[in-house]
Amino acid sequence: MSDIDGLLERRRLRRRVGFWRFAAFAVAGLAIIAGGLYAASDLNPQSKPHIARVKISGMITGDAKTLDMLEKIAKSDAKALLVVIDSPGGTVTGSAALYDALRDVAKKKPVIALVDSMAASGGYITAMGTDRIYARETSLVGSIGVIMQYPNVTRLLDMVGVKMEEFKSTPLKASPNPFENASPEAAAALNSVIQSSYDWFKRLVKTRRNLTDAELAAVADGRIFTGMQGQPLKLIDAIGVEDDAIAWLEKEKSVPKDLPVRQWRRESDRTGFDFWKSTARVADAFGLQPLGRALDAMAQAEEVRVLDGLLAVWHPAAEK
Repeated sequence: MSDIDGLLERRRLRRRVGFWRFAAFAVAGLAIIAGGLYAASDLNPQSKPHIARVKISGMITGDAKTLDMLEKIAKSDAKALLVVIDSPGGTVTGSAALYDALRDVAKKKPVIALVDSMAASGGYITAMGTDRIYARETSLVGSIGVIMQYPNVTRLLDMVGVKMEEFKSTPLKASPNPFENASPEAAAALNSVIQSSYDWFKRLVKTRRNLTDAELAAVADGRIFTGMQGQPLKLIDAIGVEDDAIAWLEKEKSVPKDLPVRQWRRESDRTGFDFWKSTARVADAFGLQPLGRALDAMAQAEEVRVLDGLLAVWHPAAEK
């Protein structure tokens, strides 16, 4: 290679290094600006008056992050809360905790539910934590009941010649269990626990939906209903979509109709999505539209990852 060729090659290398150095500084600068923008702009859901929107989906466990998010909404400048539900239910205790959290929000601002695909069992308990329930005509609601299931593998153990030995303080300790047939006493004890939770569930439905004993009996046998069936049975208040729910907030609760609807996410779910979205906006503002589009795509990918949670149907044993 001649001296001239070597000189040209070194210049090309310097230009490449300079480009990547500039790109690194640009990305770092955008990140810093985006952080400030997120903290002060309308991407921060607490920053301006709005209607808060949350999605309750998958199995309900009453996890601390969801409850913390609802507590923050109660203290925020949100003028109302729209709860979009798509859940087959979950644990009784977790569903009760979510119900209580929604009632705490309702003490400070209107709370309204919109049933998407379903609000069954614990999902319906969640819906009852709001002031009004909307559902689509084909949404599934109800499934008022409590269930516990466990496998019985005693025959399988007999086939392979395995016997479980156990020593316990009392006959009902850790009963029932999959390694023995449930005794009448164990079955009775478990049924009493299930009945206690079921009675609590029915009392909640009767009180929150203002049902007579006869009306309660008609819906509390564990069945699910469509939105069309559920409305005359008083399980929901109206057939409608999000626009109908917001119109009701304006008419009945004097919530301004021009308020933006802002999606709230649990703290761990928001970080990636909002960061990339904020950075994309800064890139657009600096005329870097190709970079902005790439960052928008990353934000959407992050949102899909966040929403890819548990897959379940309305009956038990459906967790992915």
